[in-house]
Amino acid sequence: MATGTGTGTQVGTGTQTGAAGRTRGSGTALTTGRAGSGGGRLRRGLLAALVAAAVVVPVSAAASPNVPAPAPATFSEDATPRSRYAANSANLAEAARTAEDADRPGRAARLRAMSAAGAARFLTFDGRGRGRAVEVFGELESADRVAVLVPGSDTTLDTYERFRAGAVSLQQRLQAGHPRSAVVAWLGYDTPGTVSTTVLSADRADAAAGELAPFLEQLRGMAGPGARISLLCHSYGSVVCARTATGSAVSDMALFGSPGTGAGSARELPTGARVWAGRGSGDWIGDVPHVRFGGIGFGTDPVAPAFGARAFAAGSVGHSDYLKPGTESLDSLAAIVLGTTPASEADHG
Repeated sequence: MATGTGTGTQVGTGTQTGAAGRTRGSGTALTTGRAGSGGGRLRRGLLAALVAAAVVVPVSAAASPNVPAPAPATFSEDATPRSRYAANSANLAEAARTAEDADRPGRAARLRAMSAAGAARFLTFDGRGRGRAVEVFGELESADRVAVLVPGSDTTLDTYERFRAGAVSLQQRLQAGHPRSAVVAWLGYDTPGTVSTTVLSADRADAAAGELAPFLEQLRGMAGPGARISLLCHSYGSVVCARTATGSAVSDMALFGSPGTGAGSARELPTGARVWAGRGSGDWIGDVPHVRFGGIGFGTDPVAPAFGARAFAAGSVGHSDYLKPGTESLDSLAAIVLGTTPASEADHG
C-alpha cells in the first residue's frame, strides 16, 4: 500500500518528478480542530475516507485460501543455511502434495513452481494459510553484499512469483557488478490485504518488525564475514522497516513506493543505517494523502526533503516496477546495496 509525495535532491542519473499536472500533498501531518468539535470530527472522517479510497481503488485484493499444510521445519540457532535449505525443500514438497490432496490444485501448482524442482533455497518456509517464506538467491555464506527485500501488501504464497521475480532481477543486476552478492526475499510476516483496514495502520508492521529484527542479527552470522547488509523496503514493507530496530546489522535502508513510515523524519527511525527514499513518477502511491491521525495513515512523505532521507533516482516506474530489469530504479537500488552510489546528503544520524 502507500501514500505520498514531495521531491528531494536526486542521486544517480535523472531526476524524480511527480505525475504531470498533479498536485500532491505536502507530507506534513494534518491537524484538526479542537477535540470534540463537530467540524474536527467531520474533517477526520472525510480524511480517513479519502486515505482509504486512494489506497483501495487502484488495486484489488489477492485471494488467500485456508489451505492445509504440514507444520514448518524447526531449527537450532546454529543450523547452517544448507541444512535449512534441505529441510525446507522437503517441507515445501510435502505442502504441495497436501494441497493437491485437499483439492487445491492452484496452490499446489504455485508451491511446485516455488520449489524450482528442488533447487530453491529457503531459510524459512511455512505453507499454512497465507504462508511465509524466506528465500536466498546467490551464495549467502560467501557474500559480502546482501540485500534483504521486504514486500508490501498482498504478498502471499499465492502471489509469491511476482515477489520472487523482483528478487531474481536484483540478484542478476548485483552479480553483474559484484559476484559476491546475495539477495534474501523476506516474506516473514502476514502482509495486510490491500483492500482492508489493516493496510492503513501500523499493527501488522509492528508485529513484523519483531520478526525482522532478530532475523537480521541471525543473517549477519550466516553471510560472509563482515558482510554489508542493506534493507530494501517496498510499499507497506517500508512501514515494517521503519519500525525495525536494526542495531549495527544494517548499513543502508531504502524505502521505495512508500506510503510513509509513521515517523516525522528519518532521524526518528530506530536505525543507525543510512536511509534512502525514492519514488517513480508513474507510481500511483504519490497521489495518496500523507496524513496521520488516530492511528490511521503514515504521515510525512519519505521523499519529501523535510523527512531527511537521501534521495535516489527512480525514473518513471510504476508502483510494482522498481525491480524490473533495465529500470533506473533497479540501478539505483543495486548501487545502494553495493555501496557505489555517491552521497547527496549528510547522514541523518
